[in-house]
Amino acid sequence: MSTPTATARDAPRSPRAWPSGREPGGQVVALGLALTLTAMSIDLVASGSLTLFFDLCFVSACVAVAWRVRPSDFFTVGVLPPLLMLAVFTLAGVVAPGLIAHPSDGVVQAVISGLSVHAGALIVGYVLVLASLAYRVHLSQRLKVRDIL
Repeated sequence: MSTPTATARDAPRSPRAWPSGREPGGQVVALGLALTLTAMSIDLVASGSLTLFFDLCFVSACVAVAWRVRPSDFFTVGVLPPLLMLAVFTLAGVVAPGLIAHPSDGVVQAVISGLSVHAGALIVGYVLVLASLAYRVHLSQRLKVRDIL
């Protein structure tokens, strides 16, 4: 006769369907920058300009980093969306202002034009990041209360 062993099926289940984020803030910032620059590159190759594809990828990247970051680095991700878009558009404004604005525009004007055209994606990405972080804080508080009881 064999003795019963514990299996993964017998382990207590977490109230979440996904693991909590454990990545350091610097790594998720690099991930967000890589995802956003990749989306920008794909969109520019496919269409020659930044389209709705870029906006959707930017929002998705913002949400992805919000769920990947460890709780001690929530502030880093909480301020990331505007800084991320500013960095990407500054790079585009320096390299080729015509990608995000009129080709004769200067860097500052190109960045402002790019931010204004893609403000909807910035707002949605920022709101979803803050909502995701707030939900993660709520879940962690609920788990702490449950562990005390």
